[in-house]
Amino acid sequence: MKLTRWKTSSLAGMLSVAALSSGAAAQDKPQEPAREVHLINGSSPRGRQIELALSAAPIEVSSKAAVYILGPKGYEKARDGTNGFTCLIERSFSGTTQTSSAPACFDAVGSRSIMVAYLRREELRAEGKSEAEIKDDIAKGYEDGRFKVPGPGFLYMMSNENYVYNSESKKSGFVPPHLMFYAPYKTAKDVGYESVSPIMVPYLTGSGVGPESLLVVAADKPSQDGSSGDSHKH
Repeated sequence: MKLTRWKTSSLAGMLSVAALSSGAAAQDKPQEPAREVHLINGSSPRGRQIELALSAAPIEVSSKAAVYILGPKGYEKARDGTNGFTCLIERSFSGTTQTSSAPACFDAVGSRSIMVAYLRREELRAEGKSEAEIKDDIAKGYEDGRFKVPGPGFLYMMSNENYVYNSESKKSGFVPPHLMFYAPYKTAKDVGYESVSPIMVPYLTGSGVGPESLLVVAADKPSQDGSSGDSHKH
């Protein structure tokens, strides 16, 4: 699924912060080996997709959430949920090149609103539509009411496998676990800043420009079994 320009901007800011932190840390200790990247697509194993999607939220939440996975025609429901949350793997593209693969779990508000637009993106991509055509379709969908602007709510992106694209550096990389709160059409001044910058906290995506603007807050994911990393047994 294609990330919107507003979503991409938010994660680009987090990447900038992560890059600065990594650079400072590199002066104090040997550089760690680069992590291997596995981008998810419609041919990825079903079990792996489900596992990765569920890693976005604490197990108490994800164990009761609905799950969507990628198939040949876009997203398809892998299971129903009981708590109103929905987990899937978000994607973005630069032209025909996939640049991100990030697990996300939307709350009930997001599942009824902006997630519907995300499902549409992958449907159009499976039909062979260009990214420009997809962007236009989504914009028109918000205008004509096919997609709803979200009310107060949030989505979990607390996986250790958030691999996203930085539109400024034109590179992709891993970002830390975080929460994203819906903030449609909010501006930097709405959160007390004169303008958006990569180091603002919380980080605001796409100041004032779109229905999918979000406030990004870093969050530590609790260990499920006393050890580090993601541990999901559903």
